[in-house]
Amino acid sequence: MPRRPIHVTGAAEAPLRAALRALRTELAILDDFPPAVLAEAETAAKAPRLPAHDATDLPFFTVDPPSSTDLDQAVHLARRADGGYRVHYAIADVAAFVAPGSAIDAEAHRRVLTLYFPDGKVPLHPAVLSEDAASLLPGEVRPAVLWRIDLDAEGRRVATDVRRALVRSRAKLDYAGVQRQLDSGTAEEPVALLREIGRLREAIEIERGGISLDVPEQEIVEKDHGYDLAYRAPLPSESWNAQISLLTGMAAADLMTAAGTGVLRTLPTAPDGAVARLRRSAQALGVDWPHHVPYADVVRSADPSNPRHAAFLQECTTLLRGAGYTVFTDGRIPDPAVHAAVADEYTHCTAPLRRLVDRYASELCVAAVAGDEPPEWVRAALPALPDEMAAGSRRANAVERESVDIVEAALLKDRIGEIFDAYVIDVKEREPSTGTVHLDDPAVVARIEGGASPLPLGEWLRVRLSEADPGRAKVLFAPA
Repeated sequence: MPRRPIHVTGAAEAPLRAALRALRTELAILDDFPPAVLAEAETAAKAPRLPAHDATDLPFFTVDPPSSTDLDQAVHLARRADGGYRVHYAIADVAAFVAPGSAIDAEAHRRVLTLYFPDGKVPLHPAVLSEDAASLLPGEVRPAVLWRIDLDAEGRRVATDVRRALVRSRAKLDYAGVQRQLDSGTAEEPVALLREIGRLREAIEIERGGISLDVPEQEIVEKDHGYDLAYRAPLPSESWNAQISLLTGMAAADLMTAAGTGVLRTLPTAPDGAVARLRRSAQALGVDWPHHVPYADVVRSADPSNPRHAAFLQECTTLLRGAGYTVFTDGRIPDPAVHAAVADEYTHCTAPLRRLVDRYASELCVAAVAGDEPPEWVRAALPALPDEMAAGSRRANAVERESVDIVEAALLKDRIGEIFDAYVIDVKEREPSTGTVHLDDPAVVARIEGGASPLPLGEWLRVRLSEADPGRAKVLFAPA
């Protein structure tokens, strides 16, 4: 999930279009694919490489935002006779459509990630593939990388298999609809098991010391005949669905480390200074964090529907800085190999329509289970993948950061000079009159400077909006 995902819809979108178009130009991001890529994609969509194994008898379903059409994952959940569970997880098989060295492949390596703007996305692959032929749309037979993961009664993994297969999703569900079914008790067993297995996996996550950040989204909402920013707390169904993806990513990492060749998603432990800064943010936002309580426990106790807790969860993402990809070959497992937030070895493999590295992880896992050497085109691409993914992530982070600034500035541009209630959540050590403030209403986190005295870290402060220019993508406050 992006650090501060933000969505603009309806009438509020119009005044932002020009600034968002300018941002695309500034970051040299082109929406359109070259003609050669589009032509190749049209041909590939009609003639994918199809697997021999047929799993279309399994009634898969997808769970995504309602408007999503690039559906990477479909799931089927069932009980096993011994009291455990069986997870079938189908992942879109991008390699069935994208030939190594093709124009589509080269363009995917240039783009690396699907980029998300408030008013739309810039996809990794042409829509004829990512939103049609390769997408796990309901009622359509699709080639997939099919995971079968068996769990015991406590939700612990006991067996893993992965192979190529034909699958067919039966239903396209969304998080809110799934949550309503679960809350009302009307969900059929495969959907009801999402909560049951999700909770078991959450308990195991706590046990191993992992932490999942339920970072709220910022949304533009109608208010007093105008528009404002507010946080949207994620639903429990989103967290339970994410646990299935995490389960698969950890299973994939185990397969690759056992085989001796792979690519891991790694994250070092946060330095003490970063944790201390986060403690100051918690104090500023009124989040209770006793000295003897670990960071993970504080995050789990945070309520994403509380605006101050939502802002704290946003700040928690600073501890994820330093995440990257680590390649290993010939049995030389990296040290450390663990993702600190997952508290285990982990890789990205469940979103190949939107993330380049996942296509390679799937190939490595299929080869590992079959007892085969990875394809040469995979081995050849591995050394460059970490740098490619890092460059793509920097671009995606810039899109996200600048987009948030633009939206906040556009919504506040007519309120320059107004006074707001804010909390000082960060102060620069060398410039104590400069820092960051969080507003309860609207949901804005912005820079503050210009005062004659040091900012009161952790305290309430009256601030005046001194700058809000969507063309420059900046919001700036000063002490009132």
